[in-house]
Amino acid sequence: MGKITLELYTQHAPRACENFRTLASRKYYDNTIFHRIIPGFMIQGGDPSGTGRGGSAIYAGGKFADEIVLSMANSGKDTNGSQFFITLAPTPWLDGKHTIFGRVKAGLKVVQRIGLVPTSPQDDRPLQDVAIGQ
Repeated sequence: MGKITLELYTQHAPRACENFRTLASRKYYDNTIFHRIIPGFMIQGGDPSGTGRGGSAIYAGGKFADEIVLSMANSGKDTNGSQFFITLAPTPWLDGKHTIFGRVKAGLKVVQRIGLVPTSPQDDRPLQDVAIGQ
């Protein structure tokens, strides 16, 4: 669909940024999919299993604490791993719940196009894979 360039907030969220940068440099995200897309809300990726239930951080135990746009997806406090999401609109109800560690610097139209991909009404999974390139 196109290229997305991210700016990382290393001063604001150093552990999240180092985790993301290291995983990306190890090609961890290459050919993974955006496994969850909710129009007008967000696109989510970073799970090598493609199910939304996988992925580990680079730190011991595979998770790291919250550091509280580009945010870490989690299943509760201090459960950040490899999954991330990019919001498609303001999301004030998420304030304080996810580590914000960057922003889209270029490729916003690509993000918006991904946000329009048809999805399953049951689980927000795209009907066609949208993969992260190399």
